[in-house]
Amino acid sequence: MIVRHAPTPQALSAVSHRALPAARAAARFSATVPTLQQKRTFAEVQEGTPKRTYGGLKDQDRIFQNLYGHHGADLKSAMKYGDWHKTKEIILKGHDWIISEIKASGLRGRGGAGFPSGLKWSFMNFKDWDKDTKPRYLVVNADEGEPGTCKDREIMRKDPHKLVEGCLVAGRAMNCTAAYIYIRGEFYHEATVLQRAIQEAYQAGFLGKNACGSGYDFDVFIHRGMGAYVCGEETSLIESLEGKPGKPRLKPPFPAAVGLFGCPSTVANVETISVAPTICRRGANWFSSFGRERNQGTKLFCISGHVNNPCTVEEEMSIPLKELIDKHCGGVRGGWDNLKAVIPGGSSTPILPARLCGDQLMDFDALKDSQSGLGTAAVIVMDKSTDVVRCIARLAKFYHHESCGQCTPCREGSKWTDQIMQRFLKGQAREREIDMLQEITKQVEGHSICALGEAFAWPLQGLIRHFRPELEERCRDYAAQHGGPALAGGWDHDAVKKGQLVAPGQ
Repeated sequence: MIVRHAPTPQALSAVSHRALPAARAAARFSATVPTLQQKRTFAEVQEGTPKRTYGGLKDQDRIFQNLYGHHGADLKSAMKYGDWHKTKEIILKGHDWIISEIKASGLRGRGGAGFPSGLKWSFMNFKDWDKDTKPRYLVVNADEGEPGTCKDREIMRKDPHKLVEGCLVAGRAMNCTAAYIYIRGEFYHEATVLQRAIQEAYQAGFLGKNACGSGYDFDVFIHRGMGAYVCGEETSLIESLEGKPGKPRLKPPFPAAVGLFGCPSTVANVETISVAPTICRRGANWFSSFGRERNQGTKLFCISGHVNNPCTVEEEMSIPLKELIDKHCGGVRGGWDNLKAVIPGGSSTPILPARLCGDQLMDFDALKDSQSGLGTAAVIVMDKSTDVVRCIARLAKFYHHESCGQCTPCREGSKWTDQIMQRFLKGQAREREIDMLQEITKQVEGHSICALGEAFAWPLQGLIRHFRPELEERCRDYAAQHGGPALAGGWDHDAVKKGQLVAPGQ
């Protein structure tokens, strides 16, 4: 039987002393709850996943481990860092498995266009492809001619076995018989290192008959170009590889149907091919864990211009531009406030002013939303000492020089825009020519055989979009210094009085 006894006064005092701290803590907690509730608003979400940030790629996740030449470019050194590891197993899994892995990884072409690589490779395995007796080719575009771009040469110079192994894996995915690496003629040292790597792979049994002991026959050849910018376009590259003038072909037919020597072919960038073996080894989920959706993976960024430490660095896709410059390049020369503009993806992408660069993410979709493009991820930084008009005028001159002249919009348009920009450079243009320049670029855009039309049009459109006042100011300064605005064609305002011949009506 349980008997309840009345507690003694000593017991009551002991209990009250023990309970007092807990009561005080509860009172303090209850006092803080209303304040927390008062801070919340209807727009806030207390629970849920935090906003993800991009960048800060770890060393163990870098694909190009020898980007800075810390160890040799020979086969023995490459194998220490994971190259040619389980390559035989990858090849034996077959083309369907390799292509499905590349598709699942979200890899997009690293040469500028950003087309999904797995989808592009699958075009080679069309219906009844195995009944076609023609040879099939993988063509690697190593003709790195985009001003500001210096990533592919670093791969060939420091990590050539990644490219050679990538040719074998990508070739197996497309059931190719051989790969041709079309390397720019100026890359003498890179071509030498790459040729040595190919010879080492043949001697080790990784290439040639029964490559890696898999029963698959595959050869790799190097072809040296002569430095034409337009040969970076895939069909122009194929024409040059066949020994013809490097001029683009009309499409269709596309190279996957009628390519090199009339055979099914696929042209791919050096970086795109080089990352394929690592994706197959480490898995598509690993690669797709980096970057935003539709912009997955890692990327080589080459930063040049007015930064304290120009460099080529591998980073996560979607990294903020400001973090990329501050973390890897030591910041803008003179500080971030001294930034004037950035060309984010090589010379053919539209320029971005400093006001857009603070929150800019470096991936395909984010830069497209900012009316620019990722391109080859060649970041050209300009501080406030830069004459932006002079920079874009120099690019206009470059594209005029590099136009192959095959189609009228590009041949004539690049010449006209170069002439107009030379007049703006001196201030001898008229303000209404800004709109004329914009109209010319819009007429060329989308009407040329290859993308060189867009390549020279977009930098000019970016200049007009963001730096129109600087063009207008040049014209006004010239008028103030010479007593009047220039006439059409760059003639002085008093050319008629001097007896010079000018266009009628002026």
